Amino acid sequence: MSSGKRLTVKEVLELLFDSESDLEETVSETEDCVEEDPDFEEFSSDENESVDPPVVPQPPADTISSKNGKIIWSLSPLKQQGRRSASNIIKMVPGPTRYAVSHVDDIKSSFELFITPSIKNIVLGMTNLEGKRVYGDSWKDLDIVDLEAYIGLLILAGVYKSKGEATASLWNAETGRAIFPATMSLKAFHILSRVIRFDDKQTRQGRRERDKLAAVRDVWDKWVQRLPLLYNPGAHVTVDECLVAFRGRCPFRQYMPSKPAKYGIKIWAACDAQSSFAWNMQVYMGKSPGEEPEKNQGTRVVLDMAEGLHGHNITCDNFFMSYALGEELLKRQVTMFRTVRKNKPELPSELLAVKSRKVTSSMFAFTEKATLVSYCPKKGKNVLLLSTMHKDAALSSREDKKPQMVLDYNETKGGVDNLDKVTATYSCRRMTSRWPLVIFFHTIDVSAYNAFVIWCEINKGWNRGKLSRRRLFLEELGNALVRPQIERRQSLPRASPVAAAIVRDIQREKNTPTPPVAQTAGKKRGRCQVCPTRNDCKTSMTCSKCEKYVCKEHAHTLCTSCVQ
Repeated sequence: MSSGKRLTVKEVLELLFDSESDLEETVSETEDCVEEDPDFEEFSSDENESVDPPVVPQPPADTISSKNGKIIWSLSPLKQQGRRSASNIIKMVPGPTRYAVSHVDDIKSSFELFITPSIKNIVLGMTNLEGKRVYGDSWKDLDIVDLEAYIGLLILAGVYKSKGEATASLWNAETGRAIFPATMSLKAFHILSRVIRFDDKQTRQGRRERDKLAAVRDVWDKWVQRLPLLYNPGAHVTVDECLVAFRGRCPFRQYMPSKPAKYGIKIWAACDAQSSFAWNMQVYMGKSPGEEPEKNQGTRVVLDMAEGLHGHNITCDNFFMSYALGEELLKRQVTMFRTVRKNKPELPSELLAVKSRKVTSSMFAFTEKATLVSYCPKKGKNVLLLSTMHKDAALSSREDKKPQMVLDYNETKGGVDNLDKVTATYSCRRMTSRWPLVIFFHTIDVSAYNAFVIWCEINKGWNRGKLSRRRLFLEELGNALVRPQIERRQSLPRASPVAAAIVRDIQREKNTPTPPVAQTAGKKRGRCQVCPTRNDCKTSMTCSKCEKYVCKEHAHTLCTSCVQ
C-alpha cells in the first residue's frame, strides 16, 4: 500500500469486512452514494500525490496572436484567394449621374448644379436682412444678378492668383484687371462683403447654443446634400481630413502642425480617388462644453463618410485604423485598407520586430476578414498596412519588391490631398475675420472644381491637350457669372477707360440684332426670294429666321462663336 497503488472501493471494503454479505451490502450502499454525490473523488493511498493540471489547447504552429490576445493571425493565406466575390462590385456607373448630365448645357449650368437657386435665395434673403439692419432705408435690395456677379468676381480673383492681394489693387486702373471695375465698383464689393450673411443674426444666439455651425448650417447642409446626387465615385474612395486656413476667432478652430496652414477649420472629406471629386464632407466642430471627448471618432467618421457606398473600397490613414471598423464596413459590402500605428493592440508582436529583417522584405498575417503586411523599405524601419480587400501575399516585380497592398494604397491615398492642392491653386478666398465667410469661400472653390470634373467628363474633347484646362474653365465661368451685371449697368466706370470699353462692347453686343444665318435645307431646292425676278437662281440654302430661300450672293455666314 505504501507503493502508491490506487485502490478501488471494493478492495478497501474487503480489508474492513469479514462477511461477504456485509461486504456486498456495504459496497452497494457506497456505490449508490458515489453516483448521487457529484463531488465524490476517488482517493489514493498516497496523500502527497500531485494532480496533473488541465490541458490547454494550443494554436497551430503557423499562427500568431495579437498583443491583446483577441485575434489569431495565420502566417499563411487562408483557402479563399483574391477579393471577396460579394465585395468590390459597384452598383453604380462611375462618373456624372443622369441628373447631372441632363442639366448641364454650358459651363455656368455645371456650376449651378452645386450653388443652386435655393442656396442663392437663402444667401440673398439673409444678406438683404443684414443690409437693412446696417444701412437702414438707404439699403437697396440685391437680386440674383448681384450675387452671381459677386461670386464671379471671387472666382476671377482666384484665376489671377490674387488670394493674398489687397482688394483695392484689383480695381486699380494700372495694376488691376479691367473686368473688376467693369462689373461693379470697389465700394459696392466692400459693402456686399460686409453684409453677406447665411442666417438671421437676430436668432443666431439660441441656435448656436445647440449647434456651433448655426451661422452657416442651412447653406452647408443643402450644399453637402447635393454632392452625392451629381457624381458616382469609382471603385476607390479616399477619406481624410483637410484644413481650411483661418486664424480668426472660431469656436471649433483646430491646430494641426502637420498642415501648411497649421490653424484653421478641419473638414472630413470623402473624395473619388481618381478624379478627386468631393463626394461627401463634414465640418469637425469639436466637443461641446461640458462633454467628454468623443470615443472611436475615426470609426464614426468613416461610417458617416461611407453612407451610400456599396461595393467600393475606402483608403484612409492610420488615424482611422480599427479592426472592428473593417468588420463593420464588410457588413455594408465595403472594403478598406489603411496604414496602421505600431501601438495598436490588434497587431502581433512578430510583425513589429525589424532588427533582424532584411531590406525590402515583407511579412504577412491573415484572418478570415483581413490581411496585414509589414514591409521594410529601409534598415530598421517598417510600414504596416491592414486590408480587408486583399487576401493573398502578392508581391510586385519591381526592384524594391513592394507588396501589391502598398502599391494600391499609394495609388489611391491622395484623393483628398489632391483636392486641397487644386482648390488652393486658384482659390477665391479673401482676407476676412468671419469664419462663416471662410466656409462659404471653400464651398465655392470645391463647387467650381466639382463642376470642372463633371464638365470635362461630359465634354471629353473640350480643350484636350492643354495644360491650363481648369484655368480656362474658371475664367469662362467667372465671365459668364459677371456678364449679366455688366449688361445692365447704367453708367460707365470713370477711373478705368479699359473697363468702360468692356462695358460698351458687351452692351453693344447685347443690343445688336444677330443677322440671319443661312442654312441648307437638304436636297430640296428653291428660287432665291431676294434676287430679282429675271434671275432664275435656285439654291438649297434658307434663312434661319424667316426660312426664305437665299443664294450665296444674299446670304451672310457667321461662325458659331459670333452667333452666340
